[in-house]
Amino acid sequence: MAHTQSAKKRIRQTIKRTAINRSIMSRVRTLRKKVAEAVESKDAAAAAVAYNNFASAIDKAAKKGTVPANRASNYKSKAAKALATIA
Repeated sequence: MAHTQSAKKRIRQTIKRTAINRSIMSRVRTLRKKVAEAVESKDAAAAAVAYNNFASAIDKAAKKGTVPANRASNYKSKAAKALATIA
C-alpha cells in the first residue's frame, strides 16, 4: 500500500484515467464493429455513416493519447479499404 501523498495521488489518477480510457476504447471497438457489419451487409450509405462516426471517435482517442496515432491511422485505413470494396 502506498504511504506517501504523491503515491496515493498517483493511484487516484491512475484509477480515473483507466476508467476514461476503458470507456473511450469500448466506444471505438463498438463503432469499429458497426463499420464491419455495414460493410458485410453491402449497405454503402450506412457504411459511410458508420465509417465517419468511427473515424471521428478514433481521431479523438488518438488526440487524447488513449490510442497511438499510428494505430489510429492503421484502423482508419483498414476501415476505408473495406468501405471501398462496396462503393
